[in-house]
Amino acid sequence: MMKCMLLSAGLGKRMRPLTHQIPKPLIELAGKSLIEHHLTRLKSAGYREIVINLSHLGDMIQRKLGDGGHYGVHIEYSNEGEHPLGTAGGIVHALPLLGDKPFLVISSDIWCDHPLFFPDLVHDMAHLVLVDNPAHHPNGDFSYESRKASSSGGNFLTFSGIGIFKPELFKKHAVEQTALAPVLHSAITREKVSAEHYAGTWFDIGTPERLREAEQHLQNQNTG
Repeated sequence: MMKCMLLSAGLGKRMRPLTHQIPKPLIELAGKSLIEHHLTRLKSAGYREIVINLSHLGDMIQRKLGDGGHYGVHIEYSNEGEHPLGTAGGIVHALPLLGDKPFLVISSDIWCDHPLFFPDLVHDMAHLVLVDNPAHHPNGDFSYESRKASSSGGNFLTFSGIGIFKPELFKKHAVEQTALAPVLHSAITREKVSAEHYAGTWFDIGTPERLREAEQHLQNQNTG
């Protein structure tokens, strides 16, 4: 089973003032922190080796999760210091821990019931899980057709924050603050990015309102 990186170093600006005192991955949803939801799902899906990047209040995450033994996984930490390196920059910084094989990456500030089962390892440089466009992001991120992601065309969908990547995608990049989108669009121009459309439940826990929406969904699910 491939390794998984949980992106957890962001500042959580849209969740302030709550994230002045707690990192966003430790915000609770239905009685469990967002990052613990991921660890539970990852273990159930067979993943055991987890890498977590840290920056803003990252020591709180490390104290909470420890080495992962309590969750049935093994956790290593990639500490970015006081200033987070961005999505791609964080992955570049963590490459020594991720190894030389394709790895799964999940944003810690989402909740999704994707089974995290990928029967075929990615043949392209990246494989993205795309979802229907939410109300707060109606134009989507990538066009989707014939299991390929594109930067133009119709049928734009939203990147879920779940993807599989080959380390080669990042090895030419320096360890600096870098977003993931430009890296992906560059690979897309070379037709090196595959995709899938997942129609299940997905929440981007980016604001207090969306946190409440996800909380209500899980409560209804548990009482339904």
